[in-house]
Amino acid sequence: MTPATSAATEASTPRAVGKSTSSAGKIGVLLVNLGTPDGTSFVPMWRYLREFLSDQRVIELSKLRWYPILYGIVLMTRPKSSGANYELIWNRERNESPLLTFTRAQQEKLAEALADLPGVTVDYAMRYGNPSTASVVERLVAQGCERLLAFPLYPQYSATTSATATDQLFRALMKIRHVPALRTVPPYYDEPVYIEALASSIEKHLAQLDFEPEVVLASYHGIPVSYSQKGDPYRSHCLETSRLLRERLGWSEDRLMTTFQSRFGRDEWLQPYTDATVAGLPKKGVKRIAVINPGFSVDCIETLDEIGREVCEEFLEAGGEKFSHIPCLNDSPEGMAVLETLVRRELKGWV
Repeated sequence: MTPATSAATEASTPRAVGKSTSSAGKIGVLLVNLGTPDGTSFVPMWRYLREFLSDQRVIELSKLRWYPILYGIVLMTRPKSSGANYELIWNRERNESPLLTFTRAQQEKLAEALADLPGVTVDYAMRYGNPSTASVVERLVAQGCERLLAFPLYPQYSATTSATATDQLFRALMKIRHVPALRTVPPYYDEPVYIEALASSIEKHLAQLDFEPEVVLASYHGIPVSYSQKGDPYRSHCLETSRLLRERLGWSEDRLMTTFQSRFGRDEWLQPYTDATVAGLPKKGVKRIAVINPGFSVDCIETLDEIGREVCEEFLEAGGEKFSHIPCLNDSPEGMAVLETLVRRELKGWV
């Protein structure tokens, strides 16, 4: 692995690693993350939330039912409250969200790690917000990329995340006359390199604490139960990640628990809920916990604020004594090993 560089390294143009010796042209590796608002004030938050919550992969209600709620209630109130939460975690040095900072760092380090592969260019894009998927695809094609490996940065597959990322990619390609050959990295919820990275991150973090957690929660972003009932494999992927992680650590189900966070609206979502679980643990005598978010490739509003602040406060108010949030893999050596391993595997036959 290439030695780690700072997550705050200044981003520049995507890095071409080596010179292409193939008649097939260059290869683009595109990291795709969820997205981020351009700022924390009302207008950029409104713009970001409108794009996100208008996605019918995310909200499966008909537009006739959903849009009056979205435009009449949600987009009138949520931009202000969400913006206030983003303010708490905002990267003020770069005036951007941590998700953007970490995703860029992943792109930079992956480009360095793949420097031995001829004609490979690494870039990153967002499903919602900027840099948009369409703009980055257009740039890669303009640079001569005739083959494209798309990497949705979601370990566990869901139509609300992985599928909508590829939807947006396909929409971008529909506007291009000379469409590159395309591959996508599959979900990696059970990949040994990913499980090892998670386990190593837990072990290193716990070794630095001044207390030993009685319980560690693996908290995943939730989806409505109805989505699972329609065939979304997300829940089973999350449970398998937890099972494999538990097996690797040698822990019991009581020691590593699986919960789901970030529910929205009145429908039933995947359970057990993270907030309800955390609030109930002190009543069972559990006073020291840690939380990890295996479903997020980088830290973001749902991990840094929802878990690191809101869930922490709920636990302490319920009688808990010690709380710690275990960072996502981000651009750590363990996290970059996951990305590099999977990209090298999926590029076989092209390089």
